[in-house]
Amino acid sequence: MPIASANTPPNLVIAQEHCEVCAVTPGDVARSGCDLGGVRVLALSASTVEGVFEGILQVAQALGREAEGHGLVRRERARLDVVRARTAVRRGPSVVMLEWTDPIFAMANWGPELVEIANGELLPGKSGEYSSAIPGEWVAEADPEYLIVAPCGYPLARAEQERAVLEAYPWWNGLRAVREGKVVFADGNRFFNRSGMTVTQTAEILAEILHGETFGEPAEGLYWRRYIRDSEVQLQA
Repeated sequence: MPIASANTPPNLVIAQEHCEVCAVTPGDVARSGCDLGGVRVLALSASTVEGVFEGILQVAQALGREAEGHGLVRRERARLDVVRARTAVRRGPSVVMLEWTDPIFAMANWGPELVEIANGELLPGKSGEYSSAIPGEWVAEADPEYLIVAPCGYPLARAEQERAVLEAYPWWNGLRAVREGKVVFADGNRFFNRSGMTVTQTAEILAEILHGETFGEPAEGLYWRRYIRDSEVQLQA
């Protein structure tokens, strides 16, 4: 199917109905005022890894490319199996993943499954449930070994700007992850918040963060970076 240009109407419009905030919904399409001339609008809604793969198959079917879609999903499942196998022999550290910093939102949806695949123990967050706000003090009480900060919709550079918000919390400097250099900022927009083709690579990134396992080119510096306290920066200088 050719990609639509400014002068060529699309044959298919893909939207999502999982979240009213983060991406275009069918309602947004309807309110846009665009005359689609009866073009099909395919609305995807994934809250689990299986739901992501089902969405891929729905798109493939809509494009008349079902065989290619099934082949793609098989390859992605195989990549996840490799992550499981390579991390299974490691000890699973405790992890808190945040997708917003003020208020504090703990990551859920497909995130818990990806942490499990990478052999981590996510605190809290349940697969298939919406991410939800939690008291910041809960993070301090959980005191995870790793804290991953991937705000919804933010690329890595923007995510790192949230350090000032986090450092203002009275419990921040007492976190074990802060003291041990195991706080990570990550590209939420491309990986941790997106229910699409990057979920498999997200599991690989988690394996790299938690266990030092790399899959091809290292993702550190490209898609995630460690948080360094100002005092440590001064010592290094």
